[in-house]
Amino acid sequence: MNKKMLLKNLHELKKLNTNYYNNDFFLTWEKTDDEIKAVLLLAEILKELHKIGKSTRLFDTGLAVSIFRDKSTRTRFSYASAVNALGLSLEELDETKTQIAHGETERETANMISFLTETVGIRDDIYLGEGDKYQRNFSLAIQEGFNAGILHQRPSIINLQSDLDHPTQTLADLLKLKGYFGSLESLRGKKIVMSWAYSPSYGKPLSVPQGIIALMTRFGMDVTLAYPEGYDLLPETITIAKTNAENQKSKFEITHNMDDSFINADIVYPKSWASFQVMQKRTELLQNSDTAGLEKLEKQALQQNAKYKEWECNQDKMSLTKNGNALYMHCLPADITGVNCPAGEVSQEIFDRYKNDTYQEAGFKPFVIEAMILLTRFKNPYNIIKGLIKKNANRLLC
Repeated sequence: MNKKMLLKNLHELKKLNTNYYNNDFFLTWEKTDDEIKAVLLLAEILKELHKIGKSTRLFDTGLAVSIFRDKSTRTRFSYASAVNALGLSLEELDETKTQIAHGETERETANMISFLTETVGIRDDIYLGEGDKYQRNFSLAIQEGFNAGILHQRPSIINLQSDLDHPTQTLADLLKLKGYFGSLESLRGKKIVMSWAYSPSYGKPLSVPQGIIALMTRFGMDVTLAYPEGYDLLPETITIAKTNAENQKSKFEITHNMDDSFINADIVYPKSWASFQVMQKRTELLQNSDTAGLEKLEKQALQQNAKYKEWECNQDKMSLTKNGNALYMHCLPADITGVNCPAGEVSQEIFDRYKNDTYQEAGFKPFVIEAMILLTRFKNPYNIIKGLIKKNANRLLC
């Protein structure tokens, strides 16, 4: 992106009608088209400013708190990078090192960590039916504290992955597609396949496939969801995708044949997930600390997975795609056959061919998160970015 394109994006940002200020970002399907486009445009602007060495430090002081209730590499470091770029200090909440371990309530924790905090990023994707609820309850507790005058300001909540959606990932995916095909408009009619793929592990969240089918159908893409029978997503997310496709006069299809799904595809996104029935049972067992039950469920789930080892993205399947040259996408880390597992989601040949694309895909995430925080903390993002450009401060102090 050059300066002319940067200013064009800024001008487009000014025209959008959004309601982010002092609000949260939970699910992409709760946001308007203008609000989704605002994140995309602002992320591109911030990415370009970073590339040309310009500072985006908008805070003189303040905390950004992260709560990771599941393991993370890309999202954890993307959040850390984003808050640092904005001038905030990062504090990770380790529940084992706080009074939460002694019974401190969620409401109390939310207020105690928020006195000088600007934003709270939460990843809670392990418990189906609980992650999104936890984030919203946290938000309500903060709002209560703010309304009561306990908090001088209301920190925003950023969903870093829940049981329902992974918005920072899917918006990074959408930016990759926008750049790869040239524009959001050029995505209309493109076929993207969100496919289950074999993994030697179980219990992977549903949020990425659910987020993909819900978001990509909004932009007129023809979305095919492929999975073996029994690996269903949450019914409400299927309804959202169907409704979006109807509104856009595009296609949303479900198939239980991976080969069929790849035919004439422009983009393929093969990734493992557990069925929502398995995740519901897993949540119940985790909440009851039923170790024996968890071991039994894992054994059953892995035996079920093993029936579908042919659900691997390899050269044979890629040859079925449009011109045999569809874009391969993955949220990472991928289970790569012969590299980090004996058999997995994708062959080494295919992963290596598209390695740079998947890394670029991930590279949008820090700027998506930075954009989300900026939009929720400042009333007029257009003026804020215009001021940054005018200030012309260098990121490198030399």
